[in-house]
Amino acid sequence: QVQVVESGGGLVRPGGSLRLSCVASGRTINTRAVAWFRQAPGKEREFVAVVNEYGGSTYGEGVNGRFVVSRDKAKNSAFLEMTNLKPEDTAVYYCAVGWPSFRAADYSTWGQGTQVTVSS
Repeated sequence: QVQVVESGGGLVRPGGSLRLSCVASGRTINTRAVAWFRQAPGKEREFVAVVNEYGGSTYGEGVNGRFVVSRDKAKNSAFLEMTNLKPEDTAVYYCAVGWPSFRAADYSTWGQGTQVTVSS
């Protein structure tokens, strides 16, 4: 059974950057899509980005052009590079593994999340 752990969150000023990591263990994730979701207090979990097994990517509304999702098959990992961060990006960010989808319900493997706070 595969487990994933996110890291790289933190407090950053508006306009700043962060790089989130999602490291898998237990089984390879190289033949699966890796998605990033986020959830702010009082809001539903929101799709951020997904990278498929071939490296193709799709982004959610409001992050295209600022966020870049990638993966490193040699490290059984995926990443979310976030630039020009805005206060509305503040949320817990989750990594999920499964078949490519925009829906959180379609992913069965989730990490514990990493907090991203954008504030001056």
